[in-house]
Amino acid sequence: KAKGEAECQSCLSLGLMERLLDFTQPFDVALFDRVVAAVYAGDPAANRAVSQFQEHSEAWTKAASILESSSSPHSKFIALSILENVIKFRWKALPREQCEGIRSYVVSVVVKLSSNAATLQSERILVGKLNIILVQIIKQEWPNKWENFIAEIVGSSKTNESLCENNLQILKLLSEEVFDYSSGQMTQAKINELKNSFNKEFSMIYELCEFILDRATSVSLVLTTLETLLRFLNWIPIAYIFDTKMIEMLTMKFLPVPQFRNVTLKCLTEIGSLTFPSGQEAPFVKLFMMFMDRLKVMIPPSTDIVKAFAAAQGTADAEFIQHLSLFFTGFFKAHLRALETSALNIEAHQYLCRISYVDDDEIFKICLEYWLVLASDLYHEAPHLASTVSHTLMLNQVNQMSTMTTQRRVLYGPVLSEVRQCLITRMAKPEEILITEDENGNVIREIVKDTEVTAVYKVMREALIYLTHLDFNDTHKIMLDRLATQVDGREWDRHKLNTLCWAIGSISGAVNEEQEKRFLVTVVRELLAMCELKQGTDNKAVIASNIMYVVGQYPRFLRAHWKFLKTVVNKLFEFMHEHYAGVQDMACDTFLKIVHKCRRKFIVVNGEDTVPFVDEILTNIASIISDLTPQQVHTFYQAVAWVIACQGDPALREGLVFKLMALPNNTWTDVMNRARQNLAYLQDVETMRQLANILQTNTAAAQSLGNAFLSQLGRIFLDMLNVYKVYSEGISTVVAQGGQYAAKTPLVRAMRSVKQEVLKLIETYIDRCLDTQLVYQNFVPPLLEVMLPDFQKSVPDARDAQVLSLMAAVVNKLRGLFVNDVPRVFAHLFESTLSMITTNFTDFPDHRIQFFSLIRAICNHCFPAFFALTAPQFKLLMDSIIWAVKHTERQISATGLNILLELLTKVSVTPDTANAFYATYFASVLSDIFSVLTDTFHKSGFKLQATILKTLFASVESGAVTVSLWDQTQPQPPDINNQKFLREFVMRMLLNAFPHLNQAELKTYVLGLLDLNKDTPQFVTHLRDFLVSIKEFSATGNAEMFTEEHDREAAAELARRAAIPGMIPQSDTKDDGMDS
Repeated sequence: KAKGEAECQSCLSLGLMERLLDFTQPFDVALFDRVVAAVYAGDPAANRAVSQFQEHSEAWTKAASILESSSSPHSKFIALSILENVIKFRWKALPREQCEGIRSYVVSVVVKLSSNAATLQSERILVGKLNIILVQIIKQEWPNKWENFIAEIVGSSKTNESLCENNLQILKLLSEEVFDYSSGQMTQAKINELKNSFNKEFSMIYELCEFILDRATSVSLVLTTLETLLRFLNWIPIAYIFDTKMIEMLTMKFLPVPQFRNVTLKCLTEIGSLTFPSGQEAPFVKLFMMFMDRLKVMIPPSTDIVKAFAAAQGTADAEFIQHLSLFFTGFFKAHLRALETSALNIEAHQYLCRISYVDDDEIFKICLEYWLVLASDLYHEAPHLASTVSHTLMLNQVNQMSTMTTQRRVLYGPVLSEVRQCLITRMAKPEEILITEDENGNVIREIVKDTEVTAVYKVMREALIYLTHLDFNDTHKIMLDRLATQVDGREWDRHKLNTLCWAIGSISGAVNEEQEKRFLVTVVRELLAMCELKQGTDNKAVIASNIMYVVGQYPRFLRAHWKFLKTVVNKLFEFMHEHYAGVQDMACDTFLKIVHKCRRKFIVVNGEDTVPFVDEILTNIASIISDLTPQQVHTFYQAVAWVIACQGDPALREGLVFKLMALPNNTWTDVMNRARQNLAYLQDVETMRQLANILQTNTAAAQSLGNAFLSQLGRIFLDMLNVYKVYSEGISTVVAQGGQYAAKTPLVRAMRSVKQEVLKLIETYIDRCLDTQLVYQNFVPPLLEVMLPDFQKSVPDARDAQVLSLMAAVVNKLRGLFVNDVPRVFAHLFESTLSMITTNFTDFPDHRIQFFSLIRAICNHCFPAFFALTAPQFKLLMDSIIWAVKHTERQISATGLNILLELLTKVSVTPDTANAFYATYFASVLSDIFSVLTDTFHKSGFKLQATILKTLFASVESGAVTVSLWDQTQPQPPDINNQKFLREFVMRMLLNAFPHLNQAELKTYVLGLLDLNKDTPQFVTHLRDFLVSIKEFSATGNAEMFTEEHDREAAAELARRAAIPGMIPQSDTKDDGMDS
């Protein structure tokens, strides 16, 4: 029966589709409800019918009938969505009488539904959607075409409580649209117009709010009024706050009432976060004092806030603690200097200290952000005082230093000491830590990095750096006292030890070398002793993890103390034999980190040693790596090779490389000898794994040795190419016998793995090599001979993207030397790769990325090679670049845009070349760039898209392009020129794409784009406004349209951090360990 009903319903929707879409007949609302019901029952035919109805240009005319007569909530929401789209995208194209009709209808429905409290409650979702639509209309109409909007909404609010409540919701939504979410949603001119109108007419809105707060008895109305007021507070004239009864009502009337406490505190937070000119902040101080008097009654200073919060989890009281943290931090950031005259300032900071211990991540992050601001402020007042003046010395040095600065540091000294305690107790885990405890207290190896925890760690680290600068003695004392309780067992706890050691590692570089030495010697000795004495595998693993993390953060100390460095490295070698999860990985990673910063110490004879430490390592290398996995061995080889690379004597360096590679070379030689005796030996899967591992070891060494890897590469290069050939032939044989699907079998994958490792090794060496002639003469010819034909003849599934990557590396390294070889590369790689990647946007993702990286490398370094292409080949090249520009994968699209921009730049160098290029491609390129600019999938490329547009416009407007850009076969006005053609072409193209646009408005935008093309900031702003005006970007976030501004801010932030000792970790600084 159910099946029959479903089939009947499907037939129904199919039979009625034409009636539903026939807009010449009276609209049947009941029929529409039945079809919509079928949609929600899963009928695809009904779904298509409703979709076509929604897309019909006249569908909006039926919205009123649906809203009035439909009994289906789903139908009503479809009607509202249709109406909303018309208002957003077609409003300016509608006749004026239709606009006024829509406006009047929406207003009447909203008033009707919200005038009755019961109806408002039962239809709250529908009314909410109608409110949003009304706000969209207001944004279009007010103030120019609806001058008395504010007066109307305020006047109607005084007639009915439920209507008043909904009107306040509308005002709240409008305020959010204009002041909070307008960036990227409206043009700058429209935003300014609405803001000015709001400010001019706000007196009526405020009088309404004050009237309600004074007299209303309805809890929901008061709450709505407070929530609406909250949205106004960040932009209304300050007089409405401090010259009215607002502060008194908020603090005295509503803050003590539990029902209104949270929203009232949010209002006070918004007020407290406002800024005011220095010297005129007395009203804020008065507000703060009034608030503190109330707070001490609600939460006495003796309250254990941590316990109170834990007991109140999930309630309004717990929410109040979070809002309290926001109030304090916002008020302090805006008015701290003014509050320092009040005794309540430190009391409030002590409240915040206690809140910082609350077990809630969001609350902690709110507090942490402020502690960072406070510490940074105190530090930057006088950076020269940092690390030289401690809290205990300040009072004796007032005469020599800034009295005000010293007094402020003394004032906040006790608070900052408590903050240090809190941050050390709650220190987040750094990303280098691989060993952690799960929720059951079990020590495990972390598999997936927690990016949120890492972000919190970075903020905590920055705050601790500032706090250490302000008083290193206090910071060190707290840390050493806590370490002592761990060592003697008084407070042994793995989590406490972890957070302590993470904090110790985080302040690396914040003090001078002598202070660092005294502190670190104690820390590392205590940790090493604890590792020897503590029982239990879990405990030892945690201690080992902390030792490795701490020593890895202090390379400056290790460089200055050879015996300590050698002891630490030998300890790491011990940890490399420890099978506890994560310990070996951390040992190898820490060794690599130390080597990067201290490698010079390993290559010279130190202290009482008789030989360089690297010789000892190479002598014992087999023993050291005996328990490591292949991946760990590769890390170890990369580290030791980094040491060898700094040996300045070529002969000694050659000998060290020989020793380093002896183990893999012996295995390689053994495999090659067996293969010469019986080629089938290479077909064994285990042999393939062995070869891949040896090649990966060589790649790790080549990455560090660079040019010095030449002798080792020479030993195995020809054998590698022979192995590559053997496996290429093997893959071809398997595929010929088993078809293209055989390319995915385990055997073929193993052979391809070896081939890929050969390619990676050669690419790594070429990328690091300094002798381009040597590469071109000795390595490139056999490479091209073997790899290009193999790529072309292989089936798509057996082609390695690494070949494309290797060719890009060759072009980037050899540059002009490779120009004559580019046609050969094109012949073998270009069309064969395009056939793989242009069928859709998803298959062969690695090939896509590497292919366009190769094209970009050729464009940058071998551009003349493009002139050797035939016209069809060059068109195919241009088509591939445009295809990349339109790709939905961000990296590929960005590469395509960069290629196009670089191509345009190089083409423009020679006038004849520019004319020939633009005569063929100008119009198509311009159309394609506008295409991606105006869709929502390519926002991330806005900066490059804008630059390309500017380049194209400038080439025409400046007269650089002299060839006629229009179609010579078509009739044109007698006074036509390139500049006039460009204006008409862009206008016509955009009107065809966006028929809802007003032609006069569009002309203004187009002329603006062309007139402003020499001023990049103005051009970009004008282009953003154009995109907003066509409404293509209004539905989603537009942050990616502001990447240039964000990049500048990020660069400024990096420069700021670099100026503060210790702010950039020692392990991340640019020194390469070559100093002694």
